[in-house]
Amino acid sequence: MRAAALDVQNVSWTPAKSARPVLHPTTFSVAAGRVLGVVGPNGAGKSTLLRLLYRFQKPQTGIVIVGGEDLWSMTARDSAKRIAAVLQEQESAFGLTVREIVRLGRTPHLSGFATSGAGSEQVVDGVLEKLSLHPLADRDFGTLSGGERQRVMVARALAQEPQVLIMDEPTNHLDVRHQLEVVSLIRSLGLTIVVSLHDLNMAVGVCDDVLVLKDGYPQGFGPPETLLTDALVSNTFRVNARREHLAPSGASHFSFTLPN
Repeated sequence: MRAAALDVQNVSWTPAKSARPVLHPTTFSVAAGRVLGVVGPNGAGKSTLLRLLYRFQKPQTGIVIVGGEDLWSMTARDSAKRIAAVLQEQESAFGLTVREIVRLGRTPHLSGFATSGAGSEQVVDGVLEKLSLHPLADRDFGTLSGGERQRVMVARALAQEPQVLIMDEPTNHLDVRHQLEVVSLIRSLGLTIVVSLHDLNMAVGVCDDVLVLKDGYPQGFGPPETLLTDALVSNTFRVNARREHLAPSGASHFSFTLPN
């Protein structure tokens, strides 16, 4: 899998029969292999932005460029070879095993009624190995824990051999151990990744750059160490935020209190 740059230029989106945009014009670029975190309070437009990036919805203004090509100039099949998504909702598996779920990621690479060939099976096996899922390969998806299911969904996305991976709240509803596993996985993939996160401290730890949204408006874009000031975080989330540097590592950590 080869990472590709992602350029987002002036994209916006407004629901049908509404005069109020959910996402106002937004522009940013993610260099190949970097991790971008999208943060903001509920209703900020995070999920809407991600839907534009993985081609679920078409931007009403602006363009999304992947590896130098307009996402909407491609066929749906070709775009699925460029961008894969891991969403919060994990659909019913209807009795499918882990291997069968991961194999579904090969669909964009198959033609007509072709079944998975030796090359595709090598990809599936490689992804199962990378995510330590071989011991679960024959398990029914419905019997897995939340953390295991999340790893399977990532594996299915990786089986698409994408250049860009979109992840919508990948740690939502996971316990602390599984959250840490997902964070470690994100850093190890080597892909261009756009991930929405609620946890600012997690964003600081895992992301190369951060895009902050509030009420559908971009509030800032850049490295979390410099962008996420106390003032910006406090204003965006309507809290009193204070950034502290922890000894001896020097890592930073936000603490929050409610305004008086």
